[in-house]
Amino acid sequence: MTTVLTYAALLVITGAAWAHVVWMALTDEMAGMDMVMTPTLVDALAFVAAWAVMMAAMMLPSALPMIGLYAATLRTEPHAAPGSAPVALFTLIYLGLWAATGLPMYVASVGLSAIASDTRAYGVAAVLVVAGVFQLSPLKQVCLRRCRSPLGFLLGHWQAGWRGSLALGWSHATYCLGCCWALMVVLVAAGAMGLLWVLLVAAVVAAEKVLPGGEWIARATGIALLVLGVAIVARPGLAMTLRGV
Repeated sequence: MTTVLTYAALLVITGAAWAHVVWMALTDEMAGMDMVMTPTLVDALAFVAAWAVMMAAMMLPSALPMIGLYAATLRTEPHAAPGSAPVALFTLIYLGLWAATGLPMYVASVGLSAIASDTRAYGVAAVLVVAGVFQLSPLKQVCLRRCRSPLGFLLGHWQAGWRGSLALGWSHATYCLGCCWALMVVLVAAGAMGLLWVLLVAAVVAAEKVLPGGEWIARATGIALLVLGVAIVARPGLAMTLRGV
């Protein structure tokens, strides 16, 4: 019953996050996240808050197997804290780390927007090439294997008690960040966080982590990013087309 309630609660949170992301796109709020601006604390906090909601929408679906298995495992753990608090703590640590990445993404977005438009395309191309190389790297595969095997992760990292929930949440979030950071940078640099790009990146993240052959999906995505980066070098105008999608 606890596992079912956990899944239900996470699905409600995910649905609410996606509803907010779609609402932001329809009201052009997401466009404001990519405008040229002088960095201020208020703007940074607003960006990080919007980014946190977007990360909840994008990352929770692929984290459901891990969180659900953790909830189920706690039912058989004699020294586990009562109720759903450990699962909530695990989830908050996971989402908290992703929310924290909003600050460097804000800085990157401001920096990219400040670059002259005639040279910005080459910055976008460089991001795509770096992301493509990472998708093909051994480090990507190491992190992805941890994300694709919830049972193996829990067996290798299990710790009881509140500190265990903190450590497990942090470890899982770190591997997930190591697996997906490049795709999030692509979302900011190439996609300007447009709704179609958010949907595309979220779909790739979920496919890599959940579908059979996820390792090959990651490699195919890497090749596609490399090809797109080279194409932008050849035709810089393509960068603005991508950022307008």
